[in-house]
Amino acid sequence: MKIAIVCYPTYGGSGVVATELGHSLSMRGHEIHFITYKQPVRLDTLNKNIHFHEVFVPEYDLFHYQPYELALSSRIVDVVKAHNIDVLHVHYAIPHAYAAYMSKMMLRDIGIGLPIVTTLHGTDITLVGSHPFYRSAVTFSINNSDYVTSVSKSLKDDTESLFDINKSIDVIPNFIDVNKHAHLERPCHRESVAENKEKVITHISNFRPLKRVKDVVKVFEIVQRDIPSKLLMVGEGPERIKAQRYVKKHNLSDKVLFLGKSNEINELLCYSDIFLLPSEKESFGLVALEAMIHKVPVISSNAGGLSEVNIDGESGYLSPVGDVKEMAKNAIKILKDENEFNRLKEGAFRRAKIFDISNIIPKYELIYKKALDGSI
Repeated sequence: MKIAIVCYPTYGGSGVVATELGHSLSMRGHEIHFITYKQPVRLDTLNKNIHFHEVFVPEYDLFHYQPYELALSSRIVDVVKAHNIDVLHVHYAIPHAYAAYMSKMMLRDIGIGLPIVTTLHGTDITLVGSHPFYRSAVTFSINNSDYVTSVSKSLKDDTESLFDINKSIDVIPNFIDVNKHAHLERPCHRESVAENKEKVITHISNFRPLKRVKDVVKVFEIVQRDIPSKLLMVGEGPERIKAQRYVKKHNLSDKVLFLGKSNEINELLCYSDIFLLPSEKESFGLVALEAMIHKVPVISSNAGGLSEVNIDGESGYLSPVGDVKEMAKNAIKILKDENEFNRLKEGAFRRAKIFDISNIIPKYELIYKKALDGSI
């Protein structure tokens, strides 16, 4: 099949998932066309089955905000016509599903059918999409997609409760390529971040308020009183300054490393003994899955789709949002008991393998085939 993929080209989970999906589909013989305003960060354009089409947004003084949706829908039409695209797969309801529908209508006027598959990732529904200014457009876009998928049952439930949806939503979880991580074995060069007797606790996010970054530091503050340890804070965002202030105020500066954005996620997770993700909301928790494939037990909240990824007592532990004491208690329990630590390491790895990309890609291929056949 010839499949066009529309996504955000940034480091966020939806962009990573869309790019990895395109890569895997191309390896299975499909012709993939990415359509976005910038080349996705993990896109390998050396692959003969992968093509990138940039969306240009001309700047006019008339517009206070440039009309990206208009430029995107026009670019989709051009790519579909030039390359005989079979299926359009858009990631994020806003603005991609809306632009996809406009493209479909333009193509229909010239006798070309374009089935649309929309994948919901989280923020497009629970934060932005639920705003009264966007609710009608999001509802319309979802209901006028040929097929809709969500990355977790939790997100599906949220979507159906927030919007007047008359479209069936298929749950297809996020995934990870187990083969890419098969060569990553400990010991790693952890002496670059910690002393021999120190444990390494890691948090990776975009440091938005929903990630409860200060809770990460508070959990670590309790843990390090009992167990010599270092905290790796990976990412950038508005909550970083608040976390740094807390670290300085509580004399933790020599124990907490703020590393900013990094392309060395695999290496950092290889160092790690515990992964912390105390988020207020997570549609899935892809970064937790990435930790688990490195055999790193996860201490997380039970928010959103996290309980569908991190199984309490099997791959780590779940706690109510904001319960830093319980999270710290669970982390100490793991780090003090070598048998418990090893059990959860293997459990995390075993759980992560369920989400191997080889198990997930066929689910998307089936959706594409149904959309192409008109089996709605």
